[in-house]
Amino acid sequence: MSGAAAEETSPQPFIVTHRLVLGIAVPMTIGFLTTPLLGLTGTAVVGHLGRPEALAGMAIGSILCDLIYGSLSFFRTSTTGLTAQAFGRGDQREQQAVFYRAALSALCLGIVMLAISPVLLYFAPGLMTGDPAIAAEAHLYFGIRILASPVTFANFAILGFVLGRGEGRTGLTLQVILNGANVAFAIVFGLVLDHGVAGVAWASVLSETIALAAGLFAVRRRLSSAERPSRADLLDTAKLRQLFQLNADILIRSLVLNCAFAILTRIGGGFGAVTLAANAVLMNVFMLSAFFLDGLAGAAEQLAGRAVGAGLRPAFDRALKLTAFWSFAMAGIVGLFFIVAGNGLVHLLTSSQEVQKAALTYLPWAALTGLTGALAFQMDGVFIGATWSREMRNMMLASFAAYCAALAVLVPLLANHGLWAALNLFLLIRGAFLAAMLPAKARQSFTAAQ
Repeated sequence: MSGAAAEETSPQPFIVTHRLVLGIAVPMTIGFLTTPLLGLTGTAVVGHLGRPEALAGMAIGSILCDLIYGSLSFFRTSTTGLTAQAFGRGDQREQQAVFYRAALSALCLGIVMLAISPVLLYFAPGLMTGDPAIAAEAHLYFGIRILASPVTFANFAILGFVLGRGEGRTGLTLQVILNGANVAFAIVFGLVLDHGVAGVAWASVLSETIALAAGLFAVRRRLSSAERPSRADLLDTAKLRQLFQLNADILIRSLVLNCAFAILTRIGGGFGAVTLAANAVLMNVFMLSAFFLDGLAGAAEQLAGRAVGAGLRPAFDRALKLTAFWSFAMAGIVGLFFIVAGNGLVHLLTSSQEVQKAALTYLPWAALTGLTGALAFQMDGVFIGATWSREMRNMMLASFAAYCAALAVLVPLLANHGLWAALNLFLLIRGAFLAAMLPAKARQSFTAAQ
């Protein structure tokens, strides 16, 4: 995105091209792909301590943090959609207002998280393990990580703002700073200084703080004092209500999605330890596919939101077409890769021959999730960018109901094959439900804009 484009003060027609789509999607994808390095580094650092309880405790603490921060990452997506629409209108004042509202909300939620952290620290680790030594390590890790809550949520707001303006390279830079610093500090604090689990946790806190400083520096030059919103603009009741409703809808959608994955794990556990472990290995295949599709979903967010904000139906339709093309192309490539290289990947992730054999049996189902989920990821991006959050929430609930019905029918018939079939159906149905609603929502939005 050129600097001139960023300084427009009125809606201007724009042409959605393959280059524009990939210019947003590719940097975001690379940024997302740096995230797994954190888990690998933390595991390697704590694994060298030679204390299994430390590794297990950190794993539990990480799961708790991922659950909380992952569920509350709506600050990033909602800020992207609202910023993209203001960017499409050429409304500099509202772009800044969106950022300040998101940053203020992030700060307030972070303070709330700190206030309730003693309760979380008291109950959460014990809910996931009965071993006092493991619970103590989880308590240590989680207790340190939670201190960064205000900073973490603020980073969500900053990333959403720059991505909403279509600045994928800036988003990539911020992600590399965050994750790169985290990896480096984890090695230094955890291994070199021998602080173990605490060192890995403090590495996350410090890297979040550094990323916040870098993000504020990057955003500062985009916040013109001449277009600074007034207090009345920031506290506009209708705008705040829109932000809270959008965040609430995305939160419900994320919680239901996490619930669907939790049910898969719970049912898989009923088939025995080997099948459970194989499913855990194969979920990495699904998550890697998701990282690639998330980048294209981000491009759909920005371009759909920009087109809606500008009232440009041709740009919206073109964005739909090109993001769909690249989503399915990427899903096909990634799925083919996992079919061809899946054997090596499975052997890399587990040394148990029983688990390897089971994982390879169900690998085709996992490799298929990219294709069955491509439309759902793209539609999520479009609906978030267009701020059609209520419909996205409702279709998630409807899809979840269909998923539960599929589990009830397929699991008794096909056991673990039925479990993976139900997951693929869930992804496919969610995309289809959203796509079916899109024409009417687009007509409504663009008619209102005229």
